[in-house]
Amino acid sequence: MAGREFSCAALVRILGELPPAPRYRVAFSGGLDSAVLLHALGEVRGDLPGVLEALHVNHGLHGDAGRWAEHCQRVCAGLGVPCRVVRVADAAGSAGESPEAAARAARYRAFAEGLETGDAVLTAHHQDDQAETLLLHLLRGSGTRGLSAMPVRRPLGEGWLVRPLLGWPRSALRAWAGSRGLAWLDDPSNQDERFERNFLRRQVLPLLETRWPGAARVLARDAVLQAEAASVLEDLARGDARGARGPGAGTLSVRALLELSSARRVGALREWLRQRGLPPPGSAHLDHVVRDVLAARWDAEARVAWPGAEVWRYRDTLAALPPAPVLSPGQVWSWRPPAPLALPAGTLTATATMGEGLAAVRVAAGPLQVRLRTGGERCRLPHRAHTHALKKLLQAQGVSPWVRRYLPLVYRGEELLAVADLWVCEPWAAGPGEAGWALRWQRPVGWP
Repeated sequence: MAGREFSCAALVRILGELPPAPRYRVAFSGGLDSAVLLHALGEVRGDLPGVLEALHVNHGLHGDAGRWAEHCQRVCAGLGVPCRVVRVADAAGSAGESPEAAARAARYRAFAEGLETGDAVLTAHHQDDQAETLLLHLLRGSGTRGLSAMPVRRPLGEGWLVRPLLGWPRSALRAWAGSRGLAWLDDPSNQDERFERNFLRRQVLPLLETRWPGAARVLARDAVLQAEAASVLEDLARGDARGARGPGAGTLSVRALLELSSARRVGALREWLRQRGLPPPGSAHLDHVVRDVLAARWDAEARVAWPGAEVWRYRDTLAALPPAPVLSPGQVWSWRPPAPLALPAGTLTATATMGEGLAAVRVAAGPLQVRLRTGGERCRLPHRAHTHALKKLLQAQGVSPWVRRYLPLVYRGEELLAVADLWVCEPWAAGPGEAGWALRWQRPVGWP
């Protein structure tokens, strides 16, 4: 903790413990907290290794937003600090997104815009903000990472987001502002207790302080402890996910997962999904994966989906991939090799070759058709006397169900010529010394 009393010297010491930045850009709303940060840095700018600037984000959500932007520009002009005002047009958010969340997302996009390598955006989050965040996440049922402290420094775009005031309570910043005679803006929305954070700030935390003096300081310290615990658990989860790697790239082994304790199994699954760049599942979906998918029969084709992701189990393999494309029943694509053919899932290409692939001379008359499986398809493989059900061939080859749904089948009329880049059916295979088209199905990015 930085101490109960705020000082410019302590602020310089905190920034000095971080890598130097070529530019220090203060996120300046004009309120008390950011006013203290900007004025304090203005007093010690000679001790900063980089240039001091200010950025004001105008959300346009309040009738006085324009006046607030002008106030911030006047303050910066008085301090001799360059100030850039950014107007964000999408702060209203999308359906289902709270105004607070939408405004925050728009604000951070503005913070990241234009950052160069090593630049630092400084925000005025303080100890009370830390305590409010912990309580808010606790009441929302967040896990260990959700209860973690806001870090002093984290990546942002090409640079960094830095919160140098986390060691001081709001009261210390107010006292320092009073000692300097600072003027600041008061956003009336901060009094609106319909917003969860305002209710916590105005009702809950003051009540806690009357019974447990220093409650905000203790809660902020608890958030730091949660961050440390989360870091240890994440290290363990990374090791477990690495140890449970499956046979295919980006997959997990069901057998290896089942050897873990239930808690570590959940941690490995969450870490694996994070590494795959997929949105985390809710508790109900994760329970479905653990209780139903991992426990499914070896030959089952179990699947769980949630917005932005789906998890499949086939034999000993667990795969996670982005949502599958929506298909139109009976859709047919016309194709003339070697032109690439874009499909709902991936691209089919053909390369000229000799003695393999589709016999070029036998497929030269007119375009081919490409379809997806509907069931009942059969193919006679080279050097085989009889046809085989495609379903049996795919099972014998161990082709996963998420691949089978989108496997491109090449036809001439109603006759199956080739199954993606797996097999060419007789009599359409090129013979020795005969020109052919070697097919290749490039699967979508992220598919194991």
